[in-house]
Amino acid sequence: MANVRSGEAFAVVEPATGKEMARVAAGTERDAATAVEAAAGAMASWRGLPVPRRSARLRAIAARLRSEEGRGLAETVARETGKCHREALAELALSADYFDYYADLAHATLADRALAVREGIRHLVRGEPVGVAAVVTPWNFPVSIPARKIAPALAAGCGVVFKPSELSLLSSRAFAELCRSELPEGLLATVAGDGPVVVGAWLADRRVRLLHFTGSTAAGRALAREAGAALTPVVMELGGRAPFLVLPDADVDHAADTLMVAKFRNNGASCIAANNVWVHETVREAFLARLRKRVSALVVGDPLDEGSALGPVRTREEAVRLEAAVGALADAGAQVHRGEAPGGPGAWVPPTLVIDPPAAAPEWRREIFGPVAMVRSFADVAEPLADADGTAHGLAAYVCTGDATSGADLLARMDVGIAGVNIATPATPEVPFGGRGDSGIGYEGGAVGLAPFLAHQSVAVVPGRRASESGA
Repeated sequence: MANVRSGEAFAVVEPATGKEMARVAAGTERDAATAVEAAAGAMASWRGLPVPRRSARLRAIAARLRSEEGRGLAETVARETGKCHREALAELALSADYFDYYADLAHATLADRALAVREGIRHLVRGEPVGVAAVVTPWNFPVSIPARKIAPALAAGCGVVFKPSELSLLSSRAFAELCRSELPEGLLATVAGDGPVVVGAWLADRRVRLLHFTGSTAAGRALAREAGAALTPVVMELGGRAPFLVLPDADVDHAADTLMVAKFRNNGASCIAANNVWVHETVREAFLARLRKRVSALVVGDPLDEGSALGPVRTREEAVRLEAAVGALADAGAQVHRGEAPGGPGAWVPPTLVIDPPAAAPEWRREIFGPVAMVRSFADVAEPLADADGTAHGLAAYVCTGDATSGADLLARMDVGIAGVNIATPATPEVPFGGRGDSGIGYEGGAVGLAPFLAHQSVAVVPGRRASESGA
């Protein structure tokens, strides 16, 4: 946590107004240790519950997320993060889907198995909770990213210690309280505070047997080094730099609509957001004409106003960073087309289209993480493929084309974890979600998302003979 020492209070600021929403005390090492104690203690009874009863608690959480209580939480999410209210509602719905999915998966897959794989030997395979799981999450999806981690942890029988971002603490804390109302006391323990202090204390505790992290690649590297020293397994979803390709046979209207979602959803603050847009030279002008029109039409305003298409970015510092990036690209010769945004004290950035940024520009080479779309054209698909291969990131990619089969074949040539053909939202609870290279370690979502929370015991059994049967 930047500029906050352990135990100090910090302000949660509303990005649309610049006003303080709350002051929250940062947790200390002692708070972190108390959280592990609580989660480990509650886990003893939770892991002993029959799986159907655990699954029922997860379904109850899903129902609460879909209720009026969830609608109230969506308003907090919109105010605190700047995302539009309808997107916050969609985030709550997706979060509920994760709890339902893992409730069903646990019910179907966590029974002990007996295998007859060698003559005269029976193998018993038991899936057990790995231990207390440390969950550390960013601000941009303060409910659905924690849900994607906490739901499988609970389904597996684990206790959870949870450190959300200080930038979305009110939302994540309210989500955790909602979950706790359906769980044993202490099973899900939340601590705000400085990452090195809180997470460091958790990694030093042998009862914490998994670190599940989403955040920047730099922070992930530091945590992975610390976890490695403790031999604590990690799952990490890190930064991205997603290419978005518009092929010559694409429907340009549909491609433009798809990009508007892939780029500007969540105010552009998504790890899988389209980052480097490539449009074939034969459809370049038609595509750009449509894109300029759509960018100009975006209404930027109060995220609680149903007429707003975009809200503010999270902090004034982020607004300054993005404005500097656009200015640098313009100075380097790129064309800039901008929509409108309010003035005043909020963290406002107008939706921006940057055309023909230099390929060597630092802004093109890294994740922009905001409402700024950078577009270059290509004659041969080898160019965007080489550009994608030239980065160490491999999280997401998108292709728009009239031939879905060839589009999927093209994506198979990219070293990324999740991708979409003619769709801007490829993630869903039922499929794996994860990156390659500097974009992460391991997977969330799908059946593989449950696996890190499980330890396995295999027992080989050979039928014995009683002493009386052996003639003793």
